[in-house]
Amino acid sequence: MLFDVFNGDADGICALHQLRLADPVPSTLVTGVKRDIGLLKQVDAQAGDSVLALDIAVEKNAGPLVKMLEKGVKVRWFDHHNPGELPAHPNFQATIDTAADVCTSLLVDRFLGGTRRIWAVTAAFGDNLRDAARRAAEPLGLSTTQLDRLRELGECLNYNGYGDSLEDLHFHPAELYRDLSAYADPFAFIAESSRFQTLSQGYAADMALAKASRPSEARACGAVFVLPDAAWARRVSGVYANDLATASPSRAHALLTRSPKGHFVVSVRAPLADKRGADELCGRFATGGGRKAAAGINVLPEAQIPDFIAAFFATYPS
Repeated sequence: MLFDVFNGDADGICALHQLRLADPVPSTLVTGVKRDIGLLKQVDAQAGDSVLALDIAVEKNAGPLVKMLEKGVKVRWFDHHNPGELPAHPNFQATIDTAADVCTSLLVDRFLGGTRRIWAVTAAFGDNLRDAARRAAEPLGLSTTQLDRLRELGECLNYNGYGDSLEDLHFHPAELYRDLSAYADPFAFIAESSRFQTLSQGYAADMALAKASRPSEARACGAVFVLPDAAWARRVSGVYANDLATASPSRAHALLTRSPKGHFVVSVRAPLADKRGADELCGRFATGGGRKAAAGINVLPEAQIPDFIAAFFATYPS
């Protein structure tokens, strides 16, 4: 049995789509909301089974991974997050690159020799790696209009992954992937899929609400926003953080969104002009982690908000 385990955002979905376009084999899909990255615990793999893991951190799945390998499960991993210590085992193959201008779909693109690159470009746009997306797209000869459409698709796929639970999302990421998997051409998906139309309209509506918010603290070096306990705020937290980063590339940004459970969920974006520090900042707090340019904290108690804001501006002082 084959298990495809993937992050429910644009990068995870497009990484899997590239690989299954190249090697269309049946599999069991395991995914969830974007921040649900400890996915291996949901996989009941046995000796002789294979697991493909995409865009989830090895470090957050270390325990289940070791147990799988010891049972004789073969695991192939592609990711761009800090992996921690990688297991040395003959059943484990990993392609990991934590560079700030790389996403998992670009790593898969390298592995496939560029044969499905247009989907890697889509994912890079969704991960707010616009320069990397345009560089990857150069051999494809796409027009500016086509690149804009891929950016919109990537952003919409990414937007669908954000939420406190699956109920916050417009579509379960596995359903969205299944719809997408019928299309080798992203422009056909954009033109024909009702799911894309729903995401595009939802993205516009939620972003309009987000743009009406004001920072709770703003300095020349960065800004902190606090969003309410509302489904729209949870859906838009990551993509609005990307939008703020793009609009002000020399500033850092943090979005704190109240969860229905009472705590806050945090999205941090380092300045695009200096993509560093987000992973270290969030890693100081329990349930925090991510990449140098973009990271988050899944559970930040309200009492720790002052500590977080102090650490944010200490990380990005100028």
